[in-house]
Amino acid sequence: MRLWGADGALQMDENSFTMRVVLSTLVTFPSTTKSNQDFAVAGSDASNSVAIVIPVGPYNESTSYQFETEMLSGVARVYNYTRTYESSLSTSGTMRLMVIRFA
Repeated sequence: MRLWGADGALQMDENSFTMRVVLSTLVTFPSTTKSNQDFAVAGSDASNSVAIVIPVGPYNESTSYQFETEMLSGVARVYNYTRTYESSLSTSGTMRLMVIRFA
């Protein structure tokens, strides 16, 4: 696709930076046992994609914790704890996982 501005100058073409959501799904951890879940995302890895999680319900700052994501080759992994902090607390609940691929 090519887009031109009001002055006739090319604003965007097939060589422009683009991004799109390639996965959007709900992730549920039913208990606070530390665990992770993997989601297949063909063609995506840490060099061309990012995975984020967004709370979908009420968020209580004193009892709720954010899930953590990691992009691997063809896989988005979601943890219910902070994987790099051994003493981290884990959480249960549901959040929306979105993988965004950019080019």
